[in-house]
Amino acid sequence: MSDTLLSLAEHLKAAKPAAVITTEFAFGELNVDVELSGIVDFVAFLKSDPACKFSSLVDITAVDHPERVKRFDVIYHFLSMYTNQRIRLRVAVSEDEMVPSVHVIHPSANWFEREVFDMFGILFSGHPDLRRLLTDYGFRGHPLRKDFPTTGYTEVRYDEVQKRVVYEPVSLVQEYRQFDFLSPWESAQYILPGDEKKAEAK
Repeated sequence: MSDTLLSLAEHLKAAKPAAVITTEFAFGELNVDVELSGIVDFVAFLKSDPACKFSSLVDITAVDHPERVKRFDVIYHFLSMYTNQRIRLRVAVSEDEMVPSVHVIHPSANWFEREVFDMFGILFSGHPDLRRLLTDYGFRGHPLRKDFPTTGYTEVRYDEVQKRVVYEPVSLVQEYRQFDFLSPWESAQYILPGDEKKAEAK
């Protein structure tokens, strides 16, 4: 880890002691666990503070941990083009909690938060238009939750008789449930250029 990241971590802990839970370093980046109630103020500080200048919100995503009381981690990725540093924030959230939206500070958060809501079912308070983004309007469930079935709940097809798209319960016949995990590449025999030299050397 660099001295710059070390000093940044100390600066954040000193400036926002109520918001910062822990800090750690991984893959050349600073990771900060932040209190849910302080996320908006902390993101605003990261953007405006002269020592930080994290002006670019790169992404917002989440991770599902069904075994925990705080089931979800909402994760924010920021980039400072002024200092050439990256930072990752992590906020632990339970199913019945709402995450304050940061779209006022970073307008790009609008669609990022909509995607997290669509895929995980996490609600963002103060969001101007929290609708599904990647799935259809009548979609049931949230596909990136660990308890979401791999086959989904419904299947969609175009019906030639009705001349429209129809939604039906998932119905997989048994033959489609037999999975052969052997890759076609594993059973193939290939002779690559140079292999004959290896055989000659033996």
